[in-house]
Amino acid sequence: MRIVPVSGPYNFDLVLSRLALDPLHQVDATERSVKVPIGLGNEKIVAKVKAIGTTEGPVFQLEGIPIKHEEGVIRELTRIFQWESSLIDVHEHFQGTELKELFNSHFGTPLVLDFHPYNCLVKCIIHQQLNIKFAYTLTERFVKAYGTEVNGAWFYPSPDRVAALTVEELRELQFSTRKAEYIIDISKEIAEGRLSLESLYDRTDEEIMKELIVYRGIGQWTIQNVLLFGLGRQNLFPIADIGIQNALKKLLGLDAKPTKEEMEHLIPAWEPYLSYASLYLWRSIE
Repeated sequence: MRIVPVSGPYNFDLVLSRLALDPLHQVDATERSVKVPIGLGNEKIVAKVKAIGTTEGPVFQLEGIPIKHEEGVIRELTRIFQWESSLIDVHEHFQGTELKELFNSHFGTPLVLDFHPYNCLVKCIIHQQLNIKFAYTLTERFVKAYGTEVNGAWFYPSPDRVAALTVEELRELQFSTRKAEYIIDISKEIAEGRLSLESLYDRTDEEIMKELIVYRGIGQWTIQNVLLFGLGRQNLFPIADIGIQNALKKLLGLDAKPTKEEMEHLIPAWEPYLSYASLYLWRSIE
């Protein structure tokens, strides 16, 4: 067991409520814990992250981590849960903006990442143009059909495993033909070494957009979500996202969803923390 204190504010209860939207996540709200599947080399490790502190004084108890992998797992957990980011700076930045009340209501909500960039990419492709309930159902079917369960936590299938699938196999899960092709094709690119997700960490947003946009089934919305929830970029605002449009309509009391020009007018005051503006707007309608 390892105890890890982090700088507050950090509201882990709000983190858990958002993670619980995905049925693949093993969340225990009463215990204030979640099981996190982490792959290190060929080993699959399930780390249990349990909050034992408060929003203002966050402390985490980590369980299930082999001593030899402790350093690597804690590094991954720090990346996933963004434990090194200062939320007080973010909170103070938005106090003079239209989003002040949102940031007060959801005080200390961090930008938590998907457990691996590949998971994020696959999930984003699956979620394209689907209602959120069926999107989660389809993702769950996919992972439980081809992934691996360890100690109650689900690991997504590897790119190698997905690259070997057929369109017909995914069609049996209710994938559309094109969506099945997109996932298999991009997994082949990764499995055969033509696309390295690990190399994206050191690239700019613009470089990543330019590299990924050439692949079938990967558009601007998907790439922006990968930048946000796969790589933890701080300054992303997906203008075309319907959820963000609906949240702004509700927040600002508009008769219709805001136009692209209206949204672009709001952006300068929210930089360089546009990703948090996106997150808190999503939170407001979840």
